[in-house]
Amino acid sequence: MNEENCIFCKIVKGDIPSYKVYEDDKFLAFLDIFPATEGYTLVIPKEHFRWVWDVSNIGEYFEVCQKVAKHLSEVAGSPVYSMTLGEEVPHAHVRLFPANQDIKDALVEFTGKTKTKEPVSKEILETIRNKYSML
Repeated sequence: MNEENCIFCKIVKGDIPSYKVYEDDKFLAFLDIFPATEGYTLVIPKEHFRWVWDVSNIGEYFEVCQKVAKHLSEVAGSPVYSMTLGEEVPHAHVRLFPANQDIKDALVEFTGKTKTKEPVSKEILETIRNKYSML
């Protein structure tokens, strides 16, 4: 997949709407529309990289991940788990999700697939974004 077809690149460009919780000139964090738990957030570099390990400014990237994770933890009142898989969308991303429910029940398997079959409604995503937003 190239950048033109990358769903995350389209989100960065604004071609696809998202529920942003953090943004700066290099990175973007937004809610997953198929969340395993409330506040499930994806942190991506705005520049297209296939793998997290390819991100040229990886130190800055993980500083942003840390900042977002600490904020999510504070708001949710729970630890925040993280994963880097990269199979579903070929654009570097870190998944952050508050452990504010039985995560073993929420996650079906290690690949990150969830029991959620339909995307969460816009209204619910807006409510969650407003709760967790750092903007």
